[in-house]
Amino acid sequence: MTGDILFQQYPVVPHIWDEMKNFENIRQQYNTIYDAVSKLKLDDLLQKDKLASELFMSQGITFTVYSDNEGIERIFPFDIIPRIITSVEWSHIESGIKQRLKALNLFLKDIYNEQQIIKDNIIPAALIATCPHFTREIFGIQVPYDIYVHIAGIDLIRGDNGTFYILEDNLRTPSGVSYMLENREVTKRIFPDLLAHSNVRMITNYPLILHDNLMALSPRQNENPVVVLLTPGVFNSAYFEHTFLARQMGIPLVEGRDLVVDNQKVYMKTTSGLKQVDVIYRRVDDEFLDPLVFRPDSALGVPGLISAYRKGNVAIVNALGNGVADDKAVYAYVPDMIKYYLNEEPILSNVPTYQMKNEEEREHVFANMERMVIKETNQSGGYGMVMGNSASQEVMEKAKVAILANPRNFIAQPIIQLSTVPCLLDGKLQPRHVDLRPYALCGPNGIEIVPGGLTRVALREGSLVVNSSQGGGSKDTWVIDMPENRP
Repeated sequence: MTGDILFQQYPVVPHIWDEMKNFENIRQQYNTIYDAVSKLKLDDLLQKDKLASELFMSQGITFTVYSDNEGIERIFPFDIIPRIITSVEWSHIESGIKQRLKALNLFLKDIYNEQQIIKDNIIPAALIATCPHFTREIFGIQVPYDIYVHIAGIDLIRGDNGTFYILEDNLRTPSGVSYMLENREVTKRIFPDLLAHSNVRMITNYPLILHDNLMALSPRQNENPVVVLLTPGVFNSAYFEHTFLARQMGIPLVEGRDLVVDNQKVYMKTTSGLKQVDVIYRRVDDEFLDPLVFRPDSALGVPGLISAYRKGNVAIVNALGNGVADDKAVYAYVPDMIKYYLNEEPILSNVPTYQMKNEEEREHVFANMERMVIKETNQSGGYGMVMGNSASQEVMEKAKVAILANPRNFIAQPIIQLSTVPCLLDGKLQPRHVDLRPYALCGPNGIEIVPGGLTRVALREGSLVVNSSQGGGSKDTWVIDMPENRP
């Protein structure tokens, strides 16, 4: 069997937007990959698939599933058929994410200072006051350049008419960028000539842009600021990424025990003595960062760190307290923030969101639960979610009880049939649902977004849950420049 047969047999599911195929026709952006794969024998394709898995294995590209009884680390599943986005589509996504992040940064500055958006009755005060990630301990701290979100992973989905929607904002310690970069390197190995022939935009400069932004945040005006990456350690689910990024940027990877605060300055322990640290790219959650301010039982943080941060002697990336802006209940108000702070209409829409605190909206959700996804406002990774179209009656009744007990802790959204892309599974091309997480870097000179991002794939047939912790995988994501003279 040849690749051509695989494409011919590829099924398009009615009422779902398939990114490669429009009914019987291959979409123009997929022509190059179609031509290349069509000429290959199935055995050759399967050999490339095997090579990709071996490359991931040999380089230790893993993630951790804490609930997995079989072991801690798993190889991250990778599908070799790239997901392709046109430059026109990308331009729309890019402008929408930049607009959104400008508003979110202004919101974070406002909410930890004047709180004008509350005073003007745009956002209810109770919504912020009841948010577990509204961090009162950092109220009034001035951050460099008023940038709170330095690194964002904004999740998008594509609905059944091809429209992109923002699904959620990841503004604390977004992960996955190492997989985006490694996916591209593996693609180069298995399809060495295809990238150049397809006019695929480059993503390899992400670590360089991030490093430049981190250096620019140094509170000391010295030529060589000391920048470190703070990790919780080897048992963290994203430890591979922490080591990868530290190595790519050429900065030390440290744990809390490697740092000490003296006279409101942060120092790193080295073999030649203490060395002052200017910028910390932290991959440790807020509540574990400083046992003197947050959790006293934390061994992951640095005692006195917040004192040094408040004094302005160290920059922390991302800023503390960002969780208030990616709370799923606050998410519903981001379009209002864009209008309030920027006086603009949102370029990218939210998924319609029902607040369970609102009795009328709650009753609507309860009456239509089979068409809703219920989410806990402060859960991530696909946990704390009830898919109404597949949940049992017992599960839905339990969800109703939990919502009534604590309505602030839940939102509901209509189930959107995510777009599909082709995946090579069991020797066939099969449609699987995907989302997209582009990575935005906000620095003193503006916002830069590497073209593409991490495409996450729900590898289980029919599943809409793309998270790696729930059996998802990923793909290389291409943004390609299409010839202008073609339709």
